[in-house]
Amino acid sequence: MDAIKMRVASLPDQPGIYRFYNQNEQLIYVGKAKNIKKRVGSYFSKQSSHSQKTRKLVSEIQKIDSTIVSDEFDALLLENNFIKQYQPKYNILLKDDKTFPFICIVDEPFPRIISTRKYNANFGEYFGPFTSVVSLKSVLDLIRKLYSIRTCALSLTEKNISSQKFKVCLEYHIGNCLGPCVGHQNEAHYLEEINQCKNILRVT
Repeated sequence: MDAIKMRVASLPDQPGIYRFYNQNEQLIYVGKAKNIKKRVGSYFSKQSSHSQKTRKLVSEIQKIDSTIVSDEFDALLLENNFIKQYQPKYNILLKDDKTFPFICIVDEPFPRIISTRKYNANFGEYFGPFTSVVSLKSVLDLIRKLYSIRTCALSLTEKNISSQKFKVCLEYHIGNCLGPCVGHQNEAHYLEEINQCKNILRVT
């Protein structure tokens, strides 16, 4: 444990991710922090206040690695990539068996992009699961800043649009939507933006 404490003392006090390994050099947990040294140090102080699962995690730590990143969003992406690739057991156990959320591109005309904890392969194309709701929201916020994807649940069939069944909403007036509901944006252009969104989601 003295070697671990020395390792903690040598960690950077910068933002990034940290990784815990057991005696078999198996990755058992990955996390993100604004200050890596401070966050990792918290695992080894006041352990009586930790949950049983956290104490069990700490007892298995034999090696600590860290990676510095430039900002919180990069940390979210890197953390998510490690978790998806290696499936560290304590990233699962410390979530108290909650169902992880997904991002789904709904299979419908002018597809919406939504977050959901329910997986139904017939409903749309899913990306994830995300082990952090914060990281999921960050990805969705990025997509909505970059692209004009509708958030309404209107049935935008060709018949409904051509019959002028709908009116534009506030999202159109503030520039977040291009008004496909009234024919101001055609489906081909909209799907081009959806494909760009997919490219982002595939690397998160």
